Amino acid sequence: MIKHASRRRFVFAAAALPLCTGFATAQAQPAWPAKAVRIVVPFAAAGTTDILARALAPELQRTFGQPFVVDNKPGAGGNVGAADVAKSANDGHHLLMGTVGTHGINASLYPKLSYDPIKDFVPVTLVAGVPNVLVVNPAMAQRHNINSVADLIRYAKANPGKLNMASSGNGTSIHLAGELFKSMTGTFMVHFPYRGSGPALIDLIAGNTDVMFDNLPSSMPHIRSGRLKALAVTSAVRSSALPDVPTVEEAGGPALKGYEASSWFGLLAPAGTPTDIVNRIQQEAARAMGTPALKERLQAQGAIPSGITSAEFARHIEAETRKWAQVVKASGATVD
Repeated sequence: MIKHASRRRFVFAAAALPLCTGFATAQAQPAWPAKAVRIVVPFAAAGTTDILARALAPELQRTFGQPFVVDNKPGAGGNVGAADVAKSANDGHHLLMGTVGTHGINASLYPKLSYDPIKDFVPVTLVAGVPNVLVVNPAMAQRHNINSVADLIRYAKANPGKLNMASSGNGTSIHLAGELFKSMTGTFMVHFPYRGSGPALIDLIAGNTDVMFDNLPSSMPHIRSGRLKALAVTSAVRSSALPDVPTVEEAGGPALKGYEASSWFGLLAPAGTPTDIVNRIQQEAARAMGTPALKERLQAQGAIPSGITSAEFARHIEAETRKWAQVVKASGATVD
């Protein structure tokens, strides 16, 4: 009896050991977030990518109890910042505020990328979609009597190469919106790429450049102040933020029928980031963007808040990659 009892106690202890070990392992997993979470913005400060990241970061910080720090890493049309995140640890403490440029356009525009937009990332959520807006320097417009898209086309055709077109960088939707416009209208404007909308707008306002197809949120304050003149929005329909400004297709006549070139921005994480962390960020970002205060703030700037799931965002990226590959080919755009 003593031997049998001892054997039973040994079998019970042996059977319980894996359960205890598993419990200890689960307990040993560090909580997330365990430190500050970095949101890399692959463009300079004051552009729409930066504006959206800085609007969302405090909301996530309040929810998760750790700092969400915006880190601007501009260069090469967003490629520098995207590559930085692609090579970062996949522990949930590194995020990218990706764009239609970094994850829809650049794969078709650049012969070689230092990151793979699909394989090196897991989509978290689409933050917002925005139309671009065709803006010009008011003093230049007054000198040359440019008050509409038709006027701009007329002047550009009569003076090829006399207008300088700023952009937030090679391969961005801002750049390609301009290239598509040029190819459809048969005009030529000299392209000047910057390291983000912020520095490009500074030069446009100063009169060092003439024209820009900017994301609406970053140009909106300057349009309202009169420092920039808006000629048209690049979306298929008018923006509720600028209801009196026509679309490029409306204002441009037959040559610009079907013109549409909008932008989008979304959070992505390095490939292999745990699914539960991705889902938590997506759910809280969607909740934050659905709150009246943030939703109204973004809409007033011309952005359309989203918050879709990781799987839905992945499908969006795939569709946008196919779409912009056709635009790049049709426009003949190349990296300067």
